[in-house]
Amino acid sequence: MFDLDLWKEILSALKKNRLRSFMTAFGVFWGIFMLIIMSGAGKALENGVMDGISSFASNSAFFWTDRTSVPYKGFQRGRRWLYNNSDIEVFKSKVKELEYLSPRLFGPRDFQGENTIRGEKTGAFNIYGDYPDYFKIDPWVPVKGRLMNEIDAFQSRKICIIGERVEELMFEPDEGPIGQYLKISGVYFQVVGVMHPTTRINIGGGRKEETIIVPFTTMQRAFNYGDQIHFFSLTSEKGTPVSVVEEKMKKIIKERHDIAPDDNQAISSFNIETEFIKYTGLFTGIQVLTWIVGIGTLLAGVIGVSNIMLVIIKERTQEIGIQRAIGATPYTIILHIVAESVFLTVLAGYIGLALGVGLLELLNMALEANAGSNDDVFFRRPEISFTMAMAALSVLVVSGVIAGLIPARRAIKIKPIDALRDEGI
Repeated sequence: MFDLDLWKEILSALKKNRLRSFMTAFGVFWGIFMLIIMSGAGKALENGVMDGISSFASNSAFFWTDRTSVPYKGFQRGRRWLYNNSDIEVFKSKVKELEYLSPRLFGPRDFQGENTIRGEKTGAFNIYGDYPDYFKIDPWVPVKGRLMNEIDAFQSRKICIIGERVEELMFEPDEGPIGQYLKISGVYFQVVGVMHPTTRINIGGGRKEETIIVPFTTMQRAFNYGDQIHFFSLTSEKGTPVSVVEEKMKKIIKERHDIAPDDNQAISSFNIETEFIKYTGLFTGIQVLTWIVGIGTLLAGVIGVSNIMLVIIKERTQEIGIQRAIGATPYTIILHIVAESVFLTVLAGYIGLALGVGLLELLNMALEANAGSNDDVFFRRPEISFTMAMAALSVLVVSGVIAGLIPARRAIKIKPIDALRDEGI
């Protein structure tokens, strides 16, 4: 394979008809280029989606209420209902597999106007009442100040922690928000921290950066919610699938709130464990589809190489005949043809691979430059792994060998005398 004369002959043969060589190589180039681009785009979509939920506790689930869909115990269908404070202790005592349980309240929001005031500045934000355990389920990182703690909840302190967008809209750039007050639906709360979400999915809706969180107990009292609870977040203990806890919780809830056992609409839930499995299966399917389409495109290019090699062999019938007549072995003939096919295939494929990776890197740089601090991007870090690149190169080498073997087998079947006659000698 490293015979200098052999490679000179290969290069000479390809130069004789440069347009044909280029068009033949282009099919292989395009196949590997599209494989890299589609694989990188699929990975970028996977990165964007998985980054949005990866920091969530993978054994977490979320519950909220909906209208009943089945009449039960004298209640009509379509009944509205809510959780209450007594549910907390019942869940903790009856569901031993619980690790963390955190109730949540959705604060008042006037959809015709703003719900937060500070001096002349106003804004409409997501207002939630939470316990500190919520941040163990859906992590937030304090950028300034601190997060809420158990004492804040126990003493029903009028404090709040705010998202970065809230700070940007309600405070001047050189003005420290810590210790300042925000008037939320008529009630003053002192800012003790500015936070950054590590996940993008907001179960309550809206952007997380536009969120204000106050202690759960404070919200119940300040806004006269009584013992209402709008939402539950929970995690299962290690080793227990959260789906087991989810089913136990639903059964207890139905018994406590007079909901029909077969009413699957009244209790809405979101299971992160299940979503991880769904997304993993989805992106595995995308990668498999990418390989199928990419290899199919590449195969079309390889078939083109094989066909051109057959044409080249027909043109070289006399040359092959002379080689056989002076003692060239079938191995030598096969080696020459396969080497030429592999060279053309790998060269075109390597260029396609390099350009594909380069384009993905440029796209990644553009996305990073435009995204800035925006975490709502679901297309991130288009890339391919080293394993993927090596697999693509392996496919190229194998494809080149296959593309050359078929015409090579035909070449060695040519008898020297027939070859000479074919050229009129």
